[in-house]
Amino acid sequence: MELRLILHTVLHLRMRQIVGQIWYRVFKPVYQSLLFAGEIARMDVVAFIRKPFSWDGKNFSFLNLVSPFSSWNDTSQGMLWAYNLNYMDWILQEGATYEEGEKWIDKFCQEISGNKVGLDPYPIALRGINWIKFMVQYYNRIPIKKREVWTNSLYSQYRLLAKKLEYHLLGNHLLEDIYSLYIASLYFQDKKLYRKASKLLKQELKEQVLPDGAHYEQSPMYHCILLDRLLDCYNFSVHNVRFGQQREMNNFLEDKVKQMLGWLKAIIYEDGSLPLLNDSANGIAPTSREIFDYARRLGLIIEESRLKESGYRKIRLTWGEVILDVGGITASYQPGHSHADTFNYELRINGQPFIVDTGISTYNKTERRQWERGTAAHNTVVVNCQNSSEVWSGFRVGRRANVCVVEEQAGRIVARHDGYGKKCVHQRSFCWNHQYLKIVDKLFSIGSAVSYIHLAPEVVILTQKEKVIETNQGILKIENADSIDLLDDFVSREYNILQPCKVIAIHFTKTITYTILPK
Repeated sequence: MELRLILHTVLHLRMRQIVGQIWYRVFKPVYQSLLFAGEIARMDVVAFIRKPFSWDGKNFSFLNLVSPFSSWNDTSQGMLWAYNLNYMDWILQEGATYEEGEKWIDKFCQEISGNKVGLDPYPIALRGINWIKFMVQYYNRIPIKKREVWTNSLYSQYRLLAKKLEYHLLGNHLLEDIYSLYIASLYFQDKKLYRKASKLLKQELKEQVLPDGAHYEQSPMYHCILLDRLLDCYNFSVHNVRFGQQREMNNFLEDKVKQMLGWLKAIIYEDGSLPLLNDSANGIAPTSREIFDYARRLGLIIEESRLKESGYRKIRLTWGEVILDVGGITASYQPGHSHADTFNYELRINGQPFIVDTGISTYNKTERRQWERGTAAHNTVVVNCQNSSEVWSGFRVGRRANVCVVEEQAGRIVARHDGYGKKCVHQRSFCWNHQYLKIVDKLFSIGSAVSYIHLAPEVVILTQKEKVIETNQGILKIENADSIDLLDDFVSREYNILQPCKVIAIHFTKTITYTILPK
């Protein structure tokens, strides 16, 4: 079983990833303290998005886990917590002072030789941007000698990052590395680094931003994270033109920013919140309002895109909003943030969450992580207790569902997938009008199937009479079910926080229909 999973996973990798995996294991560049010989000039920028509050003077709070500082290599709360510590976002949080930032940058510089976690490429990339923002913000307050020490350390870290670009992972990790290199090239006024970073940035943005503007890993949370960083690149670049061809690069960056802004405007709910699809959680990425405000400060016009290539669709009803997924895994060689959630959807009734994705609570490789990526944790159909795509080992996917949209017109979308095998095709139809949303599931085979519906924690089931379930927000009418179970589960809207919810499990054999009406 394990060998087959590995084979199906490796088959989708790019040769660049395989070579990168070998390089990353065999050649291990180490940190070297170097001197920066150039001059650091003042940089002009408009105000960035502030980082979330994570340091209260005594404890750090990341992912809703609170702990005092003990070491830069403290993984007692998990590797992602340790990564967050090494990003050093808190030096840019609301209310942060120069003195606090100075203390922590000094401490990092003094202890860098023993910092294993902080010298991984991803933390270098994110911390590097934070340090540059900090030094730009407090340019006049930093003593010349201290600026030299910080700049030498930063330059040395970037030299290491340039040797450890995450080609073994690709996806958002490599893009974050390149964002950071691009900003660093402007900060250091390094022409050679600029040529390399701008070339790579063009390549990756062309690859990773889909035609409808979505980031190809299909996580609304990561889309916002990467869009925020792209806005930073545009901010630094358009206000600090230092190289030939940079204006052409600025036009390219502007086009990609507008694409991603358009997708974000299309996918959010009316209140500006995100659907928590694939690896998404609240409290990590900037909010859509923060991003749109930032874009407007940069003079950018935001126009809503038409959802297509990302696989997502949005249905606006007079009484609600539906966001549904009729796409496959678009980042086929980097599906680490994808779930086995084909034909999943979320529904809000009169602005309130009604049917929700269960979200994510952890990146640790636990049973909960496996469950949250599995099909039963989503509002779709499980056949013979299998996942529609073979999610495994926290961030891996083996065999995955192939999706085909059969019909798409006003009031109706029909799609099929073969995630349960060529002989067991699942077809789902979404039908709607101003009165109802109807979902029809059909199996082109005989098997044991369950259609799951995860209700928001705020939803209360009032009555269940035969195949009609009445709640405080809406009514579900179910046809052709063999049986219906009401289960207890949890929803995670933020990391490490679980909220109890009710799940409707509809058992059927060939076809099932359920209709949702507002109250």
